[in-house]
Amino acid sequence: MRVVIRYFFRTLRLILTPFVLLSEKLGGGKPLERSAEEQQKVDAACEHLALYQFKTCPFCVKVRKQIARLNLNIEKRDAQHNETHRAELEQGGGNVKVPCLRIKNDDGGEQWLYESSDINAWLEKRFGKPA
Repeated sequence: MRVVIRYFFRTLRLILTPFVLLSEKLGGGKPLERSAEEQQKVDAACEHLALYQFKTCPFCVKVRKQIARLNLNIEKRDAQHNETHRAELEQGGGNVKVPCLRIKNDDGGEQWLYESSDINAWLEKRFGKPA
């Protein structure tokens, strides 16, 4: 019975994957516009960030949509198919759980932020348009 359930969910995932990826491409919205100087500052700040993700994970898609909406240049690291990135995630963050945003602090320390809603809230607070 376990085998049947496993294959059912694998088949379901294969069927839904194109729709998940299509929703990312179509549902992004208009990116946040900044002056060239502001965008340079944001790009410099984004050099200290890396998103560990799986390409078809719906929660990772949610974070990538936020990244696109905020017009951020954050490195995306595939923790599903790249063993080096997977090992970095496990060693640094403690879990192979995605999405995970690695934040390098100015003092050289690192913060590993899990949960798509927490990541999106942090990105909005850090890079969103000021009120």
